[in-house]
Amino acid sequence: MWDIVGQNRALSLLQRSLEAGSLSHAYLLVGPAHVGKMTLALDLARALNCAGAEPPCGECPSCQRIAEGKHADIQVIDLGGGDGDSSESESRVKISVEQIEQMQHSAFLPPFEGRCKVFILDGAEFLSIGAANRLLKTLEEPVGGVVFILLTVNEKLLPATVVSRCQRIELAPLGMAEVEAVLASRWQVEPDKAKLLSRLANGCLGWAVSAARGGQLLQQRAEALDKLFGITEAGYEQRFQYVTELAGRFTQSRKAVREVLRLWLDWWHDLMLIKIGCNDAITNIDRSKQLTRTAGSYTLAQIRAFIDNIRAAGDQLQLNANPQLVLEVLMLSVPEKNKMKNSVPGMR
Repeated sequence: MWDIVGQNRALSLLQRSLEAGSLSHAYLLVGPAHVGKMTLALDLARALNCAGAEPPCGECPSCQRIAEGKHADIQVIDLGGGDGDSSESESRVKISVEQIEQMQHSAFLPPFEGRCKVFILDGAEFLSIGAANRLLKTLEEPVGGVVFILLTVNEKLLPATVVSRCQRIELAPLGMAEVEAVLASRWQVEPDKAKLLSRLANGCLGWAVSAARGGQLLQQRAEALDKLFGITEAGYEQRFQYVTELAGRFTQSRKAVREVLRLWLDWWHDLMLIKIGCNDAITNIDRSKQLTRTAGSYTLAQIRAFIDNIRAAGDQLQLNANPQLVLEVLMLSVPEKNKMKNSVPGMR
């Protein structure tokens, strides 16, 4: 049984290749973090080594050992993140030449306990130049009984020569209804929580499952939203203090700062939806009352302009602009609340 959910196109392609015995020696799985790339890679590894009649059966010793991360012939090479998280690490951190050399050495040895060796490179876009060149040589001279699976959030950061040696499979975000249904049926998440998580996940089931299993992600979100709401109420001195804090975090974790901007974007997008009367479409449904009150304090033009500013700030940070300067400009553009609050969203 395949564990991947909702990626029917990718699954059909791999199943047909398995049945026809025409699997590629290298695959490139492309998609956002937590969309299921690692799940599909491990599914394929199980299918290639399964002893059951309909692989992957999930019950034979091989399938179970792979699921437990104990199979000697399945290796994951990454920066320690998991399913695309490693690709969010700082650009100065790379998958090293030494890691690829160790993988190459292992690839030339016969399988130890299975039929096929599988090497999964998570965050493949962060291969160092030397590591990418080493990997390219391996991909150009495939070894029998060995499959390489590269996982990437941003394939544009991978050398075109590496991409061209792989069969590309794109994994798309799932629909909210599908995420909600799967959370309820497979993980027995209560309906209200499943509905909230399906909206917050942005189509990435892995994030929703992680949030359902532990309260840390939702707690972090709640704290961040409270902070962001407080900043809109604060003066420039407090806003700039917050900018200094964020800019300092940016040097340690770009992912954390991008997540803050994503929360801002979702929040202000919800305000826009409420202003135009689309309350049922908002993301932060657990804060609908707060959003409705806040929406009356701004005009639709103010909200739309600030959404554009948030997006521009994210684009500038992606281009390695000075984070302090970018975030200061963003704070200066936070719209002022109207003195006469409008109690009927959509009228201004």
